[in-house]
Amino acid sequence: MKISIPSILLASAAGVTLAAPAWAQDSRFTWEGSLEFDAEKVYDSDDAANEIHDVYPTITFGARYRFTNVVSAFGALTIEPVLDATEDREFDDVGLYFDELGLTFDFDALSISVGKLHPAFGVAWDAAPGYFGTTFGEDYELSEQIGAMADYDAGAAGVFSLAVFYADDTKLSESWGTNRGRNSSDDGGAGNTGELDNVALQWAKEFGSTTVTIGARMLSAGTGDPEDERGYAAAVSHDFGSGLSLLAEVAQFSNYGGGTDDATYATLGGAYTTGPWTYSAVYSQRDIDNATKDTMSTVGLNYTFANGLDIGGALALFEEDEVQSKSVGLSVAFPLGG
Repeated sequence: MKISIPSILLASAAGVTLAAPAWAQDSRFTWEGSLEFDAEKVYDSDDAANEIHDVYPTITFGARYRFTNVVSAFGALTIEPVLDATEDREFDDVGLYFDELGLTFDFDALSISVGKLHPAFGVAWDAAPGYFGTTFGEDYELSEQIGAMADYDAGAAGVFSLAVFYADDTKLSESWGTNRGRNSSDDGGAGNTGELDNVALQWAKEFGSTTVTIGARMLSAGTGDPEDERGYAAAVSHDFGSGLSLLAEVAQFSNYGGGTDDATYATLGGAYTTGPWTYSAVYSQRDIDNATKDTMSTVGLNYTFANGLDIGGALALFEEDEVQSKSVGLSVAFPLGG
């Protein structure tokens, strides 16, 4: 659950995944994860075929083993539904797959990772608060990429990230349990090239209680695609110190997805925490050439217990392809770590 927006923004910009608790520093082997159960239902839609429910688990596990002060191995596993729900579903289509797997080399302020990675680009896919808050931002998230990534902490100048990569087309792109199928560069799509010809850059800096993040990416055209994609993302967040935090992000793409259309995404969200309660609200917009303008509005409420157990729920209104749908989501999540 996303509550502390500024800290999550900076960590995302540095290519680091935040989860409670943080990596232990006194052991060669460290791990963390979360156990979550979710239930979603579209309870009213202009298209009756959309009115389905989905109940599913999301289990994450990440580990790191430090061989020396410089070299360490990392890996991250996820268990969740790997196919989209097309009818009512309860704990079905669940598969296990590797999000990340590789080696990291730490040289003081510079960290270099190679393997299956999560390049830094944008932050709304992770930092927008509430159950539905990240929905549109996930469209342009860079995940499950093969390549190399460098993060450099320049101190007062901020954190810089650079990655070269391509979409995972190895055996690791499949999943176990329910198999989602193996990705192939023959399938096309921007960035799905099988070559290290895709680049993402990102910079983040804290200015007191305000965090600014700016990113750019170039994804080469895949098989059958007419154009390379170029994208830019800029985000700003502010923690008012009273329990209130706000986030705004705009992402713009030329030749989105390797096609001929441009796209613009915008997300505005806020969260207010008082004691164990967190109230949240997010508005997102997706505008792709030659398509309808899609919108999402959501409000949510979470309660976090002292042991980290989080219970949350949200209502959302989606308008996609000129079809309005109303959804409700509920979640129970518990952080794991050692």
